[in-house]
Amino acid sequence: MAEAERDEIKSGPEFFRTLNESARLLGQNRPGEALEKLLPLYAQAPEHPDVLINLSGAYVLQRKWNRAVQVLNEAVKLHPQNAMLWMNLGAAQLGRLETAGPRQQDKAIAAYQRALQANPEAPNVHYHLGLIYKERGELSRASAFFQRALEVNPADRDARFWLDRLTSLILEETRAKRRGHEADTDDATSPAGGDNDGDNNGGAA
Repeated sequence: MAEAERDEIKSGPEFFRTLNESARLLGQNRPGEALEKLLPLYAQAPEHPDVLINLSGAYVLQRKWNRAVQVLNEAVKLHPQNAMLWMNLGAAQLGRLETAGPRQQDKAIAAYQRALQANPEAPNVHYHLGLIYKERGELSRASAFFQRALEVNPADRDARFWLDRLTSLILEETRAKRRGHEADTDDATSPAGGDNDGDNNGGAA
């Protein structure tokens, strides 16, 4: 296809109607139907950022993580300042949070951090980072990201839930450590037991 013809397609009303329809289908959690719309657009305009965002988003919703990563690794080279592409890459690199290993987590964190470099208030990025650090057991760092998520979006109920829950867990951990420290201190300062009680109390017959 000639470059001029391709540019005309990318700027034509039908192209954007189809692109908007794919976004609507993704919003309704219908990624299979969205892909039917998006794959022809991708063939016509493989470098278009919105096509890449929606296409990778459809793969993520279908849990086709590797396919999403393949699309996104090229996409972020073309559009390194596009926060949405980095966000999708973070989700694709992570896969399922509950089963992701340290390497997957590290790659996802790196992608989400790049999203924040592109847009410090990118929606949901702080929240997802909080979830990863919670899963790693780094509760203080997780709490900091949930707090930042609420600063970006005060109506984020999920971030509020986890922030409150982790605050309680951290407080309980602190109390438990304090009790353990106090017990260790008491043991260290207690006098030796009375070994001579029998001699002192035993009178002559």
